[in-house]
Amino acid sequence: MKKILGLVVFNCLFTSSVALAQTSLLVVFPPTNYQTSAEKIFFIGTAPKDGQVLINSRPITRSQAGHFSPSFPLQLGENVFKVRYQNQEREIKVTRLSTQPELPQGLGFAKDSLTPAADIARLPGELICFGAVAPPQATVSVKLANQTIPLSPQPPQVQLPANSSVLTGRNQPTTSSPNKYQGCTTVANAADLKEPQFSLTLNGQTMTQSGKGKVEILAPAQLAVVEVTATSGVARTGPSTDYSRLTPLPLGTRATVTGREGDWLRLDYGAWINSKEAKIIPGAVPPQTVIRSVGYRQIAGATEIIFPLQVAVPVSVEQSDRTLTLTLYNTTAQTDTIRLDDDPLISRLDWQQVTPQQVKYTFNLKKLQQWGYKLRYDNRTLVLTLRHPPHLQHRKRLPLSGIKILLDPGHGGKESGASGPTGYLEKDVNLIVSKLLRDELVQRGAKVVMTREDDRDVSLVERQEIISKEEPAIALSIHYNSLPDDGDAEKTKGFGTFWYHPQAHSPAVFLHNYVVNKLRKPSYGVFWNNLALTRPAVAPSVLLELGFMSNPYEFEEIVNPQEQKKMAKTLADGVTEWFRMAK
Repeated sequence: MKKILGLVVFNCLFTSSVALAQTSLLVVFPPTNYQTSAEKIFFIGTAPKDGQVLINSRPITRSQAGHFSPSFPLQLGENVFKVRYQNQEREIKVTRLSTQPELPQGLGFAKDSLTPAADIARLPGELICFGAVAPPQATVSVKLANQTIPLSPQPPQVQLPANSSVLTGRNQPTTSSPNKYQGCTTVANAADLKEPQFSLTLNGQTMTQSGKGKVEILAPAQLAVVEVTATSGVARTGPSTDYSRLTPLPLGTRATVTGREGDWLRLDYGAWINSKEAKIIPGAVPPQTVIRSVGYRQIAGATEIIFPLQVAVPVSVEQSDRTLTLTLYNTTAQTDTIRLDDDPLISRLDWQQVTPQQVKYTFNLKKLQQWGYKLRYDNRTLVLTLRHPPHLQHRKRLPLSGIKILLDPGHGGKESGASGPTGYLEKDVNLIVSKLLRDELVQRGAKVVMTREDDRDVSLVERQEIISKEEPAIALSIHYNSLPDDGDAEKTKGFGTFWYHPQAHSPAVFLHNYVVNKLRKPSYGVFWNNLALTRPAVAPSVLLELGFMSNPYEFEEIVNPQEQKKMAKTLADGVTEWFRMAK
């Protein structure tokens, strides 16, 4: 009854939105006074299917139901678009922002171009580099304490595309404007050097400006030690969220701080962590440990490997087809004995002292498919939990009996996700299809856990915590897609799959090919992607984009109840077949 009522409510909502579209012009995106740095923009909307829709007097193509999503180029600055249907007209202003620093009219540096732009700390002898954007033919230098460092004009440099540009096929580098000046120096001794003073001389006139970031040289014998205070500290390759993630650091991990940049701390093994996720331990010496015996124990559905340590040091995990490798940093091996009896998962454990500060343990596995792992510190003992394969009961009518599957209907509450041409929201169709998929999986014997069963706010962290707590055999996040501003919404469509950990690669590729072939859908592609719902390591975690809300033709399938049922059944069939194959 609940399921039928949900479909009735959906049909009423869909019918009312279609009725609205049949009597009026609706532009869902972009909103008026929209700002973007993209070179083009698409318009998503609908109007009665009879008659023409014009954008700046140009007729646009529409789907059979009257939906549209054409793209238009943008000039720098303000662009005005007039969208017209019969006697109805909408005026939408889109401002294209420049990605290049803008030089001032008179003597001066481009706004926000002085680097470093935040307080930094480095070790003695490390390069400290400065940069500025200034007019051509200028003489630029930096005074740092008692040094004067000349900044030389640089040839035009490559500007890298955003990570999201791979989703539109426009991931080519561009050449940035010249007028960038750079120079570097080193400082031999620990000191607080304050803010650098930038100097610019042009046509006989000189001006100076203080940098925004102070420069400090750390004393190697007095480096701070921090302890990770987050449950899973986010380690990155550089000092901002633009940089790639590394293996998260378990709660309690200790490391020496060898550099700082703004709110970010560089740890002794090379990773960076935000200072909000760590605390300084006064008087602590740089963490170092030896490791001797390595043991194991079997618990329900998993094998735990026990690494007794003197201090909780940084760690990293690397997966490949038949191995899982754990690296301990600031660690020296005294290992002579490792006990590992015949295990359902591990065939052999090898170790190697890679450098004087790094020990690597390689688990050789019996099967290709890995089913998830957890990493934690129990006081100062590192515990690596490797999950065993789920037990399939091989019942003919209930092929998924004994299997727990987690479904995550994307978005919800205030997070609406993408919008279709009628204003219909992604969060709603995510939930409808997830419930249909849940029912199909339950009919096959699976136990299904949902991160939400109604329209409510569930944060990304809460969704990850649910996966970690429930420990499903597989986690599937259900979404419908849209594009960055410069995508071609009218032509881009299809089924897409996203994975992060190697253990999720097999189900991602298998489900992608299964759905594309069975439903004869276009393939958007299979992507490795650092997403919140692909990052959980406790289970193979896959994010599915079932189609494009932004495509006017595919949208008609997305809102069709029969097509929704067909998608749910096909996904359930694909999941069943993958478990049969991956056992």
